[in-house]
Formats: sequence, structure tokens, C-alpha cells
Amino acid sequence: MGHLDHATFGWLTPVLSYAMACIGAALGLRCTVRALDATGRSRRNWLLTAASAIGTGIWTMHFVAMLGFGVTGTDIRYNVPLTILSLVVAVAVVGVGVFAVGHSRERVRALLLGGLTTGLGVASMHYLGMAALRLHGDVSYDPLLVVLSVVIAVVAATAALWAALNIRSPRAVAVASLVMGAAVSSMHYTGMFAVRVGVAPSDAALPGATTMQFIFPLAVGLGAYLFLTSAFVALTPTARERAAYASAGRSGESELAEQAEYAEHAGPAPAPTTS
Repeated sequence: MGHLDHATFGWLTPVLSYAMACIGAALGLRCTVRALDATGRSRRNWLLTAASAIGTGIWTMHFVAMLGFGVTGTDIRYNVPLTILSLVVAVAVVGVGVFAVGHSRERVRALLLGGLTTGLGVASMHYLGMAALRLHGDVSYDPLLVVLSVVIAVVAATAALWAALNIRSPRAVAVASLVMGAAVSSMHYTGMFAVRVGVAPSDAALPGATTMQFIFPLAVGLGAYLFLTSAFVALTPTARERAAYASAGRSGESELAEQAEYAEHAGPAPAPTTS
């Protein structure tokens, strides 16, 4: 068996990957809150943004963590199409769960179904990403730890969707995001501890791309997307804020109209007298 190192750069990749999961969760929750206050096309757009944020955050968390993954005795490469497919799966399955809770009137049923679907999808994303690994040797898994990782994924997904439905204040969203980030990271590392690699040393060239050729640039790009989208959401007024602005505007117009009406009834000001 080859020795597996899950943190070849020390605490850098685990901490950074956790931060990515938290940012994606926070952004997704805020977008879902906006969606539940909106209707029609606006709700759909906010839900799409929420799905892309949470899915991208989960995927980025996984592959930032994988930057620190190494196996003694073999290099590691990644199959590019499978890796991209894992990203598509992450966003798509999160989208199913988010739209389920965003449009369904039966909240409990939608929450359970959406949590199960999203959790299984997140687990599929993880193991698709692992299937994209190319190394000299054979990869196997501890079945018990695999099942545990899937259970964690389903529980984490259900908790995330519950939070999207019930948590509104920014402070509560921040706390929920930290918890969700920890849950996603736990699922990832549980799945990674399930991995067993039987190394077969070879001088043959491995197919696929290295982490620095493909994974690192893609992770940086998706991380930039999360930060830019976070800035956009932070600067976009909520429905309540827009209503407050509109109400303030109407109050100002009403006050000006009252002043104009008073001036009209009062007549012109008397001309100053001269001595």
C-alpha cells in the first residue's frame, strides 16, 4: 500500500478548502433568501445563482483539498473530462435541491427529497472527482467509510436546504455557513480516509493533467467567481430595501406636494413696505 498524504502543504489546503466551502454556502444562502422574497423570473435567477454558488463552493472545496493530496511512489494526474463532469454534477444536483425548496408548497417533503437528492449528488461529485485520478497503482475504498461519507453528505445537504428556508438574518447565515462548511469538509475527508492505493511503480507516462496545469487554475477561477458574485449580491438591494427606498421616495414626494399646496393657498408673500 502506498502512503497517502492528505496535506502535503500542511494546513494551507485544508483551511483554504474550508473557506471556499463556507463562502459558497454563505453566498448560496443569501441568494436563496433573496429568491424566497421574489417572484417570477427574479426568483428563478436568484435560485440559479444560489445553485451555482453552493455547487461551485463544494467543488472548489474538494479540489483545493486535492491540491494537498499525494501518494508516495507515484505521480498523480487528472482526467480532464471527468473532472469537469464532476463540476457539472455538483451544480446540477444542488440546483435540483434549491429549486425543490424554492418552488414547492409542501416544504417538509421538498426538504427531505431535495436533501436526499442533493446529498447523493454531492457524494457523486466527490467520487467522480476521485475517479478522475490517474496514478501508478490501483485505488480501492473502505465500504464503511464510503457509506459514512454519503450519510454525512445527505445530512449536510438537508441542513443546508433547511437553513435556506428558515434563516434570514446575515448573522445567522454566517453561523450556518460555518457549520455547512465544516459538514462538507467532513464529508470530503471521510471519503478520502476511505481511499486505499496499491502502488505499482512504473516509468510510463501518466495520461491527464497535473494539478498545476488544470486543477489549480480552474480552482482559482471558480474562487474568483465566488468572490465577485459575493460582491454583486452584497451590493444588490433586497426586496425589503427596495420597498423601503420606494416608501421613502413617496413620503418625500408627498411632503413636497403638501408644501406646494400650502404655498398656493397662502398666496404670494406680502411685498416689503418702504418708509
